[in-house]
Amino acid sequence: MQIKEIQEYAQIRVKARAYLCYIIGRNISQTIKSGDINSVLAKLESLNDSVTKAEAIYALDANGIQITDNISKDKKLRGIGKGSDRSDRAYYYKTIKEHRCVLTDPYPSYVSNTMVVTSAFPIYDEEDNLLCIICVDISLANILRMVHPSSVDSFSGQLSKVAYTAFSIALAAVSLLLFVKGVTSFMHFGLDFMSIDINQMFEATILLTLSLAIFDLVKAIFEEEVLGKEKKQGSAEGHQTMIRFLGSIIIALSIEALMLVFKSALTDPAKLQYAVYLMAGVSFLLLSLSVYIKFNRISEKDKK
Repeated sequence: MQIKEIQEYAQIRVKARAYLCYIIGRNISQTIKSGDINSVLAKLESLNDSVTKAEAIYALDANGIQITDNISKDKKLRGIGKGSDRSDRAYYYKTIKEHRCVLTDPYPSYVSNTMVVTSAFPIYDEEDNLLCIICVDISLANILRMVHPSSVDSFSGQLSKVAYTAFSIALAAVSLLLFVKGVTSFMHFGLDFMSIDINQMFEATILLTLSLAIFDLVKAIFEEEVLGKEKKQGSAEGHQTMIRFLGSIIIALSIEALMLVFKSALTDPAKLQYAVYLMAGVSFLLLSLSVYIKFNRISEKDKK
């Protein structure tokens, strides 16, 4: 579910950066008066104890060359990396550019083969010359657990996915039953087209349309809440489930209004006004949905 995790990370990135920079700064001073970085490097072990979920901690010199072996609780990562050129990594040149502690976007780790983020903390001397950069690698899942306890990997996140899966299955069963009922409601006529009842055809149309609408709703719920599928870029639809749900209601009421028009025209024209009232209600719902999407699009643009 990395797409869902990346979306959550984008929401809490500012908080995550502030948290990690605070932890690193509490253990290591950003400015060294004597210019001796050995005193800083000696504190990396204690920093590893403070950031319990760190994947690896290491230091770079001013040119981006790793000057220490990885400090890590993982045996595969510990004691390697010294002498590697990291000058082409985002956390290096971004730190040089911004002149402050930074936190990168998620990227695949070549060693652990997982999505990780890196917090880079620059160390300067009294004359503001860069001495070294302390780097802390943390997996994407762990940074979410640290800063965003309600992430997709937490207990509540897993419970939500189970609940949404159960609801999806139940709604899918309802959609299937409506489909079967809609098909069987007119199939018994066979090839005797003259005996087809218009009312039954309208009822079958309503059942089949509801089946399709519910199936579309199930698809949106399952993709968005269970699979964590990324929202379509440019659609500016903040919550597909809500829009699909309102859309299914509008479709069902529109067909019901059409059916009521024909019924009233054939049997009791005086009742056409009720069909008009229903159409007005459908128009109001459609207008409300348009306003919802419009304001949601504006909100999405403001976030960007």
